[in-house]
Amino acid sequence: MIMNVYDFDKTIYDGDSTKDFFIFSLKRHKKIVAIFPAFICAFIKFYIFKKGTKTDFKQVLYRFLRYVEIEKDLPEFWKTHKKNIKDWYFNQQKDDDVIISASPEFLLEPICREIGIKYMLASKVDRKTGIYDGINCHGNEKVRRFYEVFPRGEIEEFYSDSYSDSPLAEISEKAILVKGNNFLNWK
Repeated sequence: MIMNVYDFDKTIYDGDSTKDFFIFSLKRHKKIVAIFPAFICAFIKFYIFKKGTKTDFKQVLYRFLRYVEIEKDLPEFWKTHKKNIKDWYFNQQKDDDVIISASPEFLLEPICREIGIKYMLASKVDRKTGIYDGINCHGNEKVRRFYEVFPRGEIEEFYSDSYSDSPLAEISEKAILVKGNNFLNWK
């Protein structure tokens, strides 16, 4: 099976969907500020002192989900943020496109279903607690997850905004770096 693969945030979505959902949720649920001290400590530990994993850091951030009414808030979020899906993606979308993202699976499922993306691989995060089931879907993990679902899969074109996705670019016939609405050759 030959297909095109896309990262989500800052690639086909203008922005970072997790950050946008966090801000959207914070505006609705002020109690989220209760996690700020833990979040700041986790940020310093991971980004300043280089201790722990990205998964550990994100699990602290995702504690905000405990204050969210996910069944109500998530549909409302996508009503106002669907416009962030870039037009160029819709102009070239194919039935067998694959989205592979580090964002939470539960966050991307509704919008992928709505716009007709059948195949979506993302980080498995509990929508109520923010606890991961596995590791963050990032870097080499994206390749592992791709081959887990598509053992004989071949990537014709791969699109991403970040060189952190080089492991997927390396197994693709053609890799394209996305900067806004501009396409650059992968280096």
